[in-house]
Amino acid sequence: MKINRIWFADDRIYGETDDGRTLWQSLLYYRRLRNATDEERNDYEMDDEGIHWEKLDEDVSFESFEYDDPEPVGVSKVFLSHPELNAAAIGRRLGISQSLMAQYINGMKKPSKERETLILKEIATLADELKSICV
Repeated sequence: MKINRIWFADDRIYGETDDGRTLWQSLLYYRRLRNATDEERNDYEMDDEGIHWEKLDEDVSFESFEYDDPEPVGVSKVFLSHPELNAAAIGRRLGISQSLMAQYINGMKKPSKERETLILKEIATLADELKSICV
């Protein structure tokens, strides 16, 4: 599969494939593209593998347009929507390795429902701790 044309709308990157399909991915997965200007987004090159924005140092593979989850959900969405949260620190508090937390956030692995609940509860606990300091 190859993408022939791309465009951006609604915090997504869209691609039209060589067989006429329209696929998309959330820009939450690509922070540099999400924060880029239209001019920066339009300054890209395509090759046989994907799309490259040299000035942004960002790459999107054609293969990634066919991943199961074009929009992050659960723990992934929480951390990608709130980059101010330190996922590695949350993982340390729970005894989860930094690399596994990164895989959860990037959608490479999915936590079990129990683990996802544990991570979300830990974020809520941290929020409560911060509120008690700030009041």
